Amino acid sequence: MFYWNLKSSSISSLFLAVYSLTLLPLALYFCKTQQSILIDWTILNIGSCYMNMSFLVDFVSLTFSSIVSIISGSVMLFSSSYMKSDVFLKRFIWLVMLFVLSMNFLIFIPSLPALLIGWDGLGIVSFALVIYYQNNKSLGAGMLTLLANRVGDVMILVSIGLLALVGQWNIMLLWDFHLMLILILAITLAGMTKSAQIPFSSWLPAAMAAPTPVSALVHSSTLVTAGVFLLIRFYPTLCLSSVFNYSLLLISVLTMFMAGIGANFENDLKKIIALSTLSQLGVMMMSLALGSQALALYHLYTHAMFKALLFLCAGAIIHASSNNQDIRSMGMIFWQMPLTTACMNVANLSLCGAPFLSGFYSKDMILEMCLWCPTSYFMVVMIFLATGMTMAYSLRLSFSSLWSAYTGLSMHSKHEMDLYVNVSTYILSFSAIAAGLFLQKVVLHFEPESLVLTSVQKNMTMVIIFTGLFVSLIMWDLTFNQMRNSKFKYFYSSMWFFTYLSTQPIVGPSCVIGSKFLKSLDQGWVEILGGQGMMYTLKWLTNVNQNFQKKTFNVFILLVFLNIFFAFVLFFWF
Repeated sequence: MFYWNLKSSSISSLFLAVYSLTLLPLALYFCKTQQSILIDWTILNIGSCYMNMSFLVDFVSLTFSSIVSIISGSVMLFSSSYMKSDVFLKRFIWLVMLFVLSMNFLIFIPSLPALLIGWDGLGIVSFALVIYYQNNKSLGAGMLTLLANRVGDVMILVSIGLLALVGQWNIMLLWDFHLMLILILAITLAGMTKSAQIPFSSWLPAAMAAPTPVSALVHSSTLVTAGVFLLIRFYPTLCLSSVFNYSLLLISVLTMFMAGIGANFENDLKKIIALSTLSQLGVMMMSLALGSQALALYHLYTHAMFKALLFLCAGAIIHASSNNQDIRSMGMIFWQMPLTTACMNVANLSLCGAPFLSGFYSKDMILEMCLWCPTSYFMVVMIFLATGMTMAYSLRLSFSSLWSAYTGLSMHSKHEMDLYVNVSTYILSFSAIAAGLFLQKVVLHFEPESLVLTSVQKNMTMVIIFTGLFVSLIMWDLTFNQMRNSKFKYFYSSMWFFTYLSTQPIVGPSCVIGSKFLKSLDQGWVEILGGQGMMYTLKWLTNVNQNFQKKTFNVFILLVFLNIFFAFVLFFWF
């Protein structure tokens, strides 16, 4: 049984890898010829309104599907080792494959009613994966994830209802609509909830209750990137309103800044990486708000590579540290796990934007675009502060877990002899190193526009990177470690109280109102007028009827005896 479970995960990994390598030449062909194929299948026709199943095949959908598949294949290969002791490994494999299938539906379908197949599939399967370890914490995190994403589902349904006035649901073919502003607002809110932008950010760290392979898949290329991909896909229609760009820029910059500060005060290894994902999602949204659709897609691709690698390395470290996730209880990992440390350093440096790694090509262009576009000085300062925070928490993570003194259990050794873990991390390490230049030159054909920058602005990115590293070295011991019970630390680590504001104001009043309704209706008037009241009424009527029948029976018996007596008297008398 164990051998079959292990074999099934390896077969699914091989299938995803073959599918990804098959799509890559097709994506290159579509990119070179600049072709797009729209397949439209009419399922239902009601009056003048058509229900269509549309499939859009272009280089964007093909490349993104290829990247999702290669990352999913690496994650499934990693799961062959990480989840090998799980009794329900086959169930886990089916859930992950359904997750990948839902994301592929979302990628290829531009029509909103059919897009709900992938959109709702991601939400339902993510809930099942978050509560995979069945306990109260996982259930709470799963409910928070599900309810936060339901807001986006409602916005998609509102958009479908609005487009029913037009008679078709393909936003990409829409150019003149009198309710365009409401439609843009609904689509933007749907993308914000799925990509965890402020004020819907609290579900992203909570989703870390899922197994680490699921976290690697969710935070790299599937669930959290679905909102960004939706806005990128429908950007030509969304940018018709200037309110979209201004509001999205403010929200994305605040999300970057909040996630960067919160990651510096977090001690959970997986939550630090989750907050870094939130920061990079803010970078993608910021690039989209600045008007660069290609740059947002480019950073989406490069981020998927190194973030999946970062999570797999973190999972290997957690697995080798007796399932401990606290970075304060780690140390000297570079001595016992040098290859995993090297891969994690590649992912961290790519996240920081170190030169010649995949994250550098996209992140450097986005920051230069920020300096070139006409934005306010406040936005520029916030963007570069958030970028500096990225260097700070990346260095803190590396120092605490990889290079610090060992603070764990004695007589505990780690090893790197698992072939499944090594192969999956090596594949993603190569992608994190080479994917940036390959995607820029071959796939996207993206060259920087005529960005007229001064030498100071041109070197600003590298200055911010090294400044963030040195400042974090100096301030780490003075602030991050000494502010243990400070109110500021409580404020920053709770994501500006969004963790509590998104749960307590909703759960608290609903519980109070629910208990009052329970006592006054379910256990009160409804019981009196309903089941219990009816039971007591029937019981009372039954008792009355029974008593009446008992007394009537006695009277009848007495009358019978009297009649017999009088009959005998009359018989003998006459």
